[in-house]
Amino acid sequence: MTWLELSVQVDNEAVESVSELLARYGYNGGVVAEPAWIPGDEGPEFSYDPNRPVTLRTYIPLDAQAEDVRQRLEQALWHFNQIRPLGPLQTRQLEEEDWANAWKQHYSIMRVGQRTVIVPSWLEYSPAPDDVVIALDPGMAFGTGLHPTTQLCLRLLETYAQPGLRTLDLGTGSGILAIAAAKLGAGPVLAIDNDPVAAQVAAENVRINQIEHVVTAGEGSLGAGQHMGHWLSGDFGEDHPADASTPPTTPQFNLIAANLIAKVLVILANDLAAALMPGGILVSSGIIDTKEADVVAAFEAAGLRQLERHVEGEWVALVHTR
Repeated sequence: MTWLELSVQVDNEAVESVSELLARYGYNGGVVAEPAWIPGDEGPEFSYDPNRPVTLRTYIPLDAQAEDVRQRLEQALWHFNQIRPLGPLQTRQLEEEDWANAWKQHYSIMRVGQRTVIVPSWLEYSPAPDDVVIALDPGMAFGTGLHPTTQLCLRLLETYAQPGLRTLDLGTGSGILAIAAAKLGAGPVLAIDNDPVAAQVAAENVRINQIEHVVTAGEGSLGAGQHMGHWLSGDFGEDHPADASTPPTTPQFNLIAANLIAKVLVILANDLAAALMPGGILVSSGIIDTKEADVVAAFEAAGLRQLERHVEGEWVALVHTR
């Protein structure tokens, strides 16, 4: 079989949102993110240059529908380009044997924070005694660890994910935060996403990491989030106000990780507060700095108290308690 590779260059902040867009068109939702790697001083570890573009790739069978899919993706990227600049959509043909391994060559091992090491599932890595190793299949790119919001959350989980904490990863994507929390000792962990493709990807990554006994991954959300579509669709469930049709959220989590976007965090503020046990910790991220005040105000109104604020570039992560 012949495949058509579709690729586009994006800045670092747009990696995850454009990846999720490409996943809607690519075969089996697969997306490759090729960052601008900087080799380490020794060993297999690499870091990446956030000031240089990331190339995103997806693949479709080169059949009678391929041109229609290409045009629909190009149109979707055009609309996204009105919000944030993107490079042009590029295409090339690959034969079956080339396609099967094309995406793997672009990934290496990446360290985030003090202990967390993200290892592509097909590579070998000899961990240091304190390393928390997350095996991830970046060919299905929902939260690869490249985006600043994901890295902010991973660093905070190194502090707050303690043994025995009942944990929720809301909007789990690849499951990377749920897996990190579990490997740091927290549990049981519930990883949910209202995108069914993301929920499947998370479940597979949980299986790869052999922590099914700690992490349950599936489709779902909290409270008002049950009426939302995927955030890229623009459907925030605002036509379905919280009423008797939305079951009330009950406190059940000691730790919640919510790497979403500011608008969703504002809408879910009351539900997040209600799901958090007294004294529990909420780690929120995906907050662009221009929208931070909205999230802070919504969380304060919901009865949450801010403990920490962390910034990377234009992205903000917050830590609250109830």
